[in-house]
Amino acid sequence: MPKVMVDDVNLYYELHGPENADVIVLSNGIFMSTASWGFQVAELKKHFRVLTYDCRGMWKSDHPAGPYSMEMHADDLAGLLKALSIEKAHIAGISYGGEVSMTFALKYPQMVRSLIVSSSVSQIDPLLMAIGQSWAVAMESHDPGTLYDVTLPYNFSERYIKANAELLAASRARYGDMDFDSVSELMKAFVRLELTGELAKIKSPALVMVGENDILKSRNYSEIIASQIPGAELAVIPHAGHAVCLEQPGIFNDLLLGFVLKHCEAVA
Repeated sequence: MPKVMVDDVNLYYELHGPENADVIVLSNGIFMSTASWGFQVAELKKHFRVLTYDCRGMWKSDHPAGPYSMEMHADDLAGLLKALSIEKAHIAGISYGGEVSMTFALKYPQMVRSLIVSSSVSQIDPLLMAIGQSWAVAMESHDPGTLYDVTLPYNFSERYIKANAELLAASRARYGDMDFDSVSELMKAFVRLELTGELAKIKSPALVMVGENDILKSRNYSEIIASQIPGAELAVIPHAGHAVCLEQPGIFNDLLLGFVLKHCEAVA
């Protein structure tokens, strides 16, 4: 397994695609892994160098004691890019990964070619905070089934749940491999998020995407982000819930690829 030591933490990563092309970084949602980007990597690697990784506390990377923070994740990503001799990249992420990406764009603007944020927030309003608290209680139980049952309705649309019973059953089993302590630290980092007042400082081209049926981090959050980042584009993806890269990979990929192609230097 390829890993890089960054600030005393081993970060797992994967690189796909031609070495001479622009790099696209894909940052995971809180329950995602590098494998969750399968639909995106298969398409993007035809044109770009694609970097997927697990941030600290996730899956194959180290799970150090907390506290974690978005700024810490941004520093880790900068260290990973430097270790891989990547000076500048298109920075993309979904949910937690989108929030890491915005923090990275604020802290390391010189390393960002473009910014792509999906299913994310720049602030946490009371309803989302209440949902997060219910997830925190489920994580305290250290019971994978309980955590899965509590989070499932918020991560996927009803349409997707109906059509993918077998796939979702496999996902349920994967929760048994989760490090509940580190996921709790990731959640604590999330609930401290407050970026809205800083977003106007982002100068890189930005695309903001959200599923029209996302009930966890709903469209109004993406509208706030797009309105605050100068010149940002907003795309609402139909028939999709929160995990839009899984529910509508074709549309997601087309939007991502089209946007990055407008802002790239080298394409294979």
